[in-house]
Amino acid sequence: MSKILLTGSAGFIGGYLVEELLSRGHSVVGLDNYSKYGKTERSYDDHPQFTGVVGDAADPKLMYELLDGCDYLVAGAAKIGGISYFHAYAYDLLAENERIIAAAMDAAIRRHQEGSLQRVAVISSSMVFESATTFPSKEGDELKIPPPHSSYGFQKLATEYFARAAQIQYGVPYVIVRPFNCVGLGERRALGSAEISSGNVQLAMSHVVPDLVQKILKGQDPLHILGDGGQIRCYTYGADIARGIAIALEHPDAENEDFNISTPVATTVLELAETIWDKIYQGEKPFRYVSDEPFTYDVQERIPDTTKARQVLGFEAATSLDEMLDEVIPWISQQVELGTI
Repeated sequence: MSKILLTGSAGFIGGYLVEELLSRGHSVVGLDNYSKYGKTERSYDDHPQFTGVVGDAADPKLMYELLDGCDYLVAGAAKIGGISYFHAYAYDLLAENERIIAAAMDAAIRRHQEGSLQRVAVISSSMVFESATTFPSKEGDELKIPPPHSSYGFQKLATEYFARAAQIQYGVPYVIVRPFNCVGLGERRALGSAEISSGNVQLAMSHVVPDLVQKILKGQDPLHILGDGGQIRCYTYGADIARGIAIALEHPDAENEDFNISTPVATTVLELAETIWDKIYQGEKPFRYVSDEPFTYDVQERIPDTTKARQVLGFEAATSLDEMLDEVIPWISQQVELGTI
């Protein structure tokens, strides 16, 4: 099978992706500097086909060395966080992530010219559609609408330009994947994260699912939500996203294409909050909420067109929101008890 270098392997999506790639028989080299959560133990740490490397994905020399003998590169490393990150680290999100993607593509170009590297998968973001006004957003819309307002969304769009430019000038094959609102296990309070309060609770990641869960588990009543709760999202299970990325990485028809990797099922934040509340309280307490002032970059609607991934890759996200929450709520409850959230 193939040898794959995955940057950001200790991240939220990265953890799911390592498991998926190993399950498909691949050999995986995982690079991470543990800047997000610190060192955490993973089920695959001792897997014979996994090699973990502690290092900086922005180091072009290291990237080139690690790509030795690799068939594929998954460029997943990035400084990333919830919506509070967009404000607290506006410059870093732009500058550091540009250095990371440039190092990845510099190394990929060299290895491809040497004849070894077959394809680069760039993990982008649904935030490239930040300025969309018509829905669902389909592949190609990001080139027609105004650029994202946030530095994070703008930089994620830039990663896509890096991939396309390397193909145009140097012939490096690529695939771009855009995960939408990943939900799953593994998110913890980020190291160095800005302290943001929501009512009487400090937000853990400023990601809506874990933060709503932890606020309810900590007894917040009424529940504080950002804005009026009408924001629309499509919540996608981490293992489904990893499966979509793995398929896109190898699929012959995915070369030099881009794909939205998501469920098409839309849910408002208010619907999500009430669902989590009911799952935790089981009807023993009526749902109550208050609205807090929203963040500037709190996108009001984000709905992907998933037709292309279904037709070209045969990929559909299969896990329902109920199934995700039934797995995530107990895990977050455990992490709250342990003090990691």
